[in-house]
Amino acid sequence: MTEPRWLDSEEMAAWYAFLEASHLVVRRVEQQLREQEGLSHPQYEILVRLAAEPAGEMRMSELAEHVVTSKSGLTYQIGRLEKAGLVRRRSCPGDDRGVYAVLTEDGHNTLRRAAPGHVALVRSSLIDVLGREQLATLAAGLNAVTRELRAKGED
Repeated sequence: MTEPRWLDSEEMAAWYAFLEASHLVVRRVEQQLREQEGLSHPQYEILVRLAAEPAGEMRMSELAEHVVTSKSGLTYQIGRLEKAGLVRRRSCPGDDRGVYAVLTEDGHNTLRRAAPGHVALVRSSLIDVLGREQLATLAAGLNAVTRELRAKGED
């Protein structure tokens, strides 16, 4: 059995910084969305992803991949959004197993109300804290991690 490649002090500092910052930002975002609109962060992200589509809808399997969750996890969140009247499901023509999630008018309205506060929080918690060069470096680094993990099928 080979010895693990332990993290050196610089690597450990980067890992701890990533963990702490990501937990703090996510916690603030969750709290703000729950207080403002009664949404979880995954639910908000689902609404955003659907709103970004020209028809306001997306196949459930594709949506699960975009929000990085299991199909059952997405089904649960869509069910909650459906009960709130923010999303509806429709079957996929020609594919009995295919289902689309569709953003409703109430979903659009909820997103319009939630977005300004959400963006302000994202700005104050992350974007405005970093300079342009730091943002570019952060985006490039995290995109590299995403590409690597997706290529390995770890999404």
